[in-house]
Amino acid sequence: MSVSATRTGSRTAVQTAALVVGAAFLLVGVLGFVPGITSNFSELSFAGHHSGALLLGIFQVSVLHNLVHLLFGVGGLVLSRSRAAAKSYLVWGGGVYLVLWLYGLLIGHGTPANFVPVNTADNWLHFVLGVAMIGLGTALGRRRTSA
Repeated sequence: MSVSATRTGSRTAVQTAALVVGAAFLLVGVLGFVPGITSNFSELSFAGHHSGALLLGIFQVSVLHNLVHLLFGVGGLVLSRSRAAAKSYLVWGGGVYLVLWLYGLLIGHGTPANFVPVNTADNWLHFVLGVAMIGLGTALGRRRTSA
């Protein structure tokens, strides 16, 4: 008989992880639009490296960047409804964040290629998120068999 990973209520652990990650992205997306939490809010632009807005005074954000966080968050909430979708969200989403990390390392932060925009703090956060999400999806998404 095959059972899913450790359960919390009627959710598996991987579903709970995807729900928490999705909720965190949703919160970050909202906070990116809140003056005070986002410093230099008057410098928030739609996209591009010219946006001077900094979430928590550290992470460069734009309207586009915040919208991506909101969409990624909604995706996590929706995909957390099934074990397989939650695992895919975490593993593939983590892969996307590792690609974003590499992209951020390779582009010039003051160039038009930095359209999201990202800064050094964003780059390393993307790395940590990518590794953590892949780790969660892989570790918690394993099917276990019972004798």
